[in-house]
Amino acid sequence: MDTASLGADPATAPRRLALLVLWCREEPWRAGELAFLPRDLRAGPLVLGRGPSRDDDPCPRLRWVRQRPGQNEPCPPLESRGLSRVQLLASTHSAGAHFDNRGRRKLLFDGAAISEQVLAAGQTVELENELVLLVTRRPAQLPALRYWSAADVQPFGRADRFGMVGESPAAWALRDELAFAAGRSVHVLLLGPSGSGKELAATTLHGLGGAGKALVARNAATLPSGLVEAELFGNVKDYPNPGMKERRGLVGAADGSTLFLDEIGELPEEQQAKLLRVLDEGGEYHRLGEDRARRSRLRLVAATNRSVARIKHDLLARLSLRVELPPFDRRPEDVVLLANHLLLRMAEEDDTLSERFTHRTAHGSFARLRPDFAASLTTGPLELGVRELTSKLWASVKRSEGEWLWSPVAAKTPAPSTRVEPASIAPEAVRSALDAHG
Repeated sequence: MDTASLGADPATAPRRLALLVLWCREEPWRAGELAFLPRDLRAGPLVLGRGPSRDDDPCPRLRWVRQRPGQNEPCPPLESRGLSRVQLLASTHSAGAHFDNRGRRKLLFDGAAISEQVLAAGQTVELENELVLLVTRRPAQLPALRYWSAADVQPFGRADRFGMVGESPAAWALRDELAFAAGRSVHVLLLGPSGSGKELAATTLHGLGGAGKALVARNAATLPSGLVEAELFGNVKDYPNPGMKERRGLVGAADGSTLFLDEIGELPEEQQAKLLRVLDEGGEYHRLGEDRARRSRLRLVAATNRSVARIKHDLLARLSLRVELPPFDRRPEDVVLLANHLLLRMAEEDDTLSERFTHRTAHGSFARLRPDFAASLTTGPLELGVRELTSKLWASVKRSEGEWLWSPVAAKTPAPSTRVEPASIAPEAVRSALDAHG
């Protein structure tokens, strides 16, 4: 797909250093909010702390926003009671964000208390049991939506009507690409790693297309090797083998709708070739054992996590639009939002889980994640995407005690510091070391 048609590409737009709220104990609805740091390295620090600005603040305060396409919505100051009014000073450094802790709440990096630290984009820092921040880089403003309807913009941090969760630039760019593709009568290829949400993307594309009929979906890798053609196009009764039931076939079932074939590259080339005619303008195909031609007005949405080289070149040519789904390492700020969504969905069918690990607020229901768990979801690999994240949540439920979800893997104990204060070294020890080493 020509992304130039969608306006500014968020992947190449100039980005500013920012702090993003991953987790907040007293205000969990603030996950996803961010505050920009100054562009200029020579600019002074900004205050992160509780409450609004006051005349006695040592410097200006961070301004929190909810970044949505085309606008940055201002947010109120943090109100967590565990934070000091001047908790820390944050400034721009050549290597990332510089933190200088001034308040009563400990500043933790990799589980160890620190007073001052420079963190690069992608790293997290915790104000002990109160707040977890992700250092990130963001465009000063996300491009305005061109194809995704404003009526489909969900409440901040929540799933849209198709179930997609995400407030990152990559998530919003994906929504706009899917809306663009949905408005065209062309076949689509979805590309992305396992667990990146290709079936959800197909459902979104189908829903936006307004077909009015149910989506027809099948994993191409599960089609029986000897019955691929019958499964795709259908067959008359007793053909090709006596006793076989009449099949309508996936192509016939998808007439006037969308056919989603996941793992399209797993189809043998000779079977891929048999899809070509029905994907042309006439939509013509034959059921096995039947002489007359049938027609199906379908849109094919194919998906693969493999190289496009696995797809026959003339089939690939008929998949006119390609949409690439970003892996989670390109949208880490969405993972905690997604974990909250998945846990709440799990809790709908499990009263015990709901009572222990979720809590209701005036802003909605939220999962009770421990701060180290929230941070680990952002920094750890999720090679299998949503499936792996769901497994981690169940492992956490199994391991956790009390009302907060622990990390499914026990945290490593920080190594003791080997730093020795020079003033504590006796003069005799210094002379002895100098004598011993010349």
